[in-house]
Amino acid sequence: MRSTAIFATLFLIGIPSAALGDAIDGHWCHKDGRSMSIDGSAIVTPGGTAMTGDYDRHGFAYVIPPGESGAGKRITMQLIDEYTVILRTGLDSAKSVEQVWKRCAKPMA
Repeated sequence: MRSTAIFATLFLIGIPSAALGDAIDGHWCHKDGRSMSIDGSAIVTPGGTAMTGDYDRHGFAYVIPPGESGAGKRITMQLIDEYTVILRTGLDSAKSVEQVWKRCAKPMA
């Protein structure tokens, strides 16, 4: 009986961490120092613009706003695993620029 209670407690403790890694929501960093934050359909772009985009639990898309590098281009992101997002610039996959983004070690300020 005691082992069942211990197992149930350990199981319940593990649920929140698994749920966090199963969504694109969070803070993302690129090796060049850029960062972005996604919370549902809200994003703070690498250029610092707060806006909305097309949210899917495992993906996100938006059009780069005016005033940022690449303005007007469509960005699509796909969650690969708990710590990795692949970001693509442009609609034509043959000409698309692909970048690897990682979850930030610390939340953005």
